[in-house]
Amino acid sequence: MRPDWSIFRRWEGLLLVLLVLVVGYNALSTPGYLTVGNWVNLFQLSIEKIIVALIMTFIIINAEIDLSVASVMGFSACMMGYLFAGGAPMEWAIAGGLLAGFAAGLFNSFWIGIVGLPSLVVTLAGLIGYRGLAYVLLEDRSIGKFPEWFDRLGQQPLIGPFPLALIVFFVLLIFAIIVLQYSGFGRYVYVIGNSKDVARYAGVRVRRTKMILFVVSSTIAALAGILYAARLGAVRGDMAVGFELDIITMVLLGGVSIFGGAGAMWGVLLSVLIILNLRNGMGLANFSGHVQTGVIGVLLILSVLAPNLAGAVQTSLKRRRARTLEAAAAD
Repeated sequence: MRPDWSIFRRWEGLLLVLLVLVVGYNALSTPGYLTVGNWVNLFQLSIEKIIVALIMTFIIINAEIDLSVASVMGFSACMMGYLFAGGAPMEWAIAGGLLAGFAAGLFNSFWIGIVGLPSLVVTLAGLIGYRGLAYVLLEDRSIGKFPEWFDRLGQQPLIGPFPLALIVFFVLLIFAIIVLQYSGFGRYVYVIGNSKDVARYAGVRVRRTKMILFVVSSTIAALAGILYAARLGAVRGDMAVGFELDIITMVLLGGVSIFGGAGAMWGVLLSVLIILNLRNGMGLANFSGHVQTGVIGVLLILSVLAPNLAGAVQTSLKRRRARTLEAAAAD
């Protein structure tokens, strides 16, 4: 039996090789890099982005985009802080923050699903509008001094070495894999991403599917924003600014097509691990935050160009091979 090397000809195989190289370099240059504690810290520093990347995978496979997720994170956290500062119990303040995210999702889904506006336009407006609402709620203030139990949930381990946010991520990851890869709803997401018209003729409820995705997207973003507030111990109007760049990069680098209809959660998971280890390695090498952001931006461009260039090369080779066979048959 000969070994099957086909995985290394797929995008996920290339990501796996890149991940091994990055982790190997970091492990050789930093003692104790492969310890459980270091990997927990690795995830903890970006866990809110990773949580939102799970639902962003569904959105992009569905041939849509949600640029408002980072602003919804900030808006929901600021709503929670505003309610708490106004005298509401912390539990009710958390519920208010989640409700704010749910309402933002309803607003987005109405314009995208019912009115039919492009998601790029609607969520770009949301990126600006929800951030503005966050500033309206808190202005230049920073609200903190939350109850000790709330800060502990974001900053202390809950089960073994794992904090609450990491446990939430693992639960949502398992759920996302099951729904996207093994459920009827997941198949609808792929079919709509390939062609809305074909999906509509096949009886798929395109409008309802898109509305569900955008409501869930903003609700998950609200949850991530509240977890982020618990980790920081305070909220400000500029919370999570720029997070959408990393989130979208994680998804596209994972092999999810920007045009929709293709991609898998496994590739996104490999992409997440690569970006986390790249950022950590650059941080250990004393690269500035601006340089790290620039590297992530380059990855975003490559993640869009590389799969499409590879597809174009494969198509060209197939056509050339077909012409060769036709010429041979004619002779």
